[in-house]
Amino acid sequence: MAKEFVNSKLQPGKVVVFIKPTCPYCKKTHELLSRLPFKQGSLEFVDITATGDDVSKIQDYLQELTGARTVPRVFIGKDCIGGCTDLLNMHQSGQLLTRLKQIGALE
Repeated sequence: MAKEFVNSKLQPGKVVVFIKPTCPYCKKTHELLSRLPFKQGSLEFVDITATGDDVSKIQDYLQELTGARTVPRVFIGKDCIGGCTDLLNMHQSGQLLTRLKQIGALE
């Protein structure tokens, strides 16, 4: 179930962020990405706590997939770029906008 749920969200040309609403790093990630000019439907925040009691299974699968079970887990297309700090570093270096343009996620 967790594997299918996560994999169903990941798509080329889309940015998907797995979050928990109470997490301060998730909020910071949301603030940064929300300021960017994404095309309609190319940015999705997935609240893993809204899935019921599958949260730990989802985090276990994220660990298997990405090497970490912490949130946020940020995917550009099907590639995980890491968490909040990784996203901020990519943004500061200019790599984030480059990657988002490459996958066609920005207006």
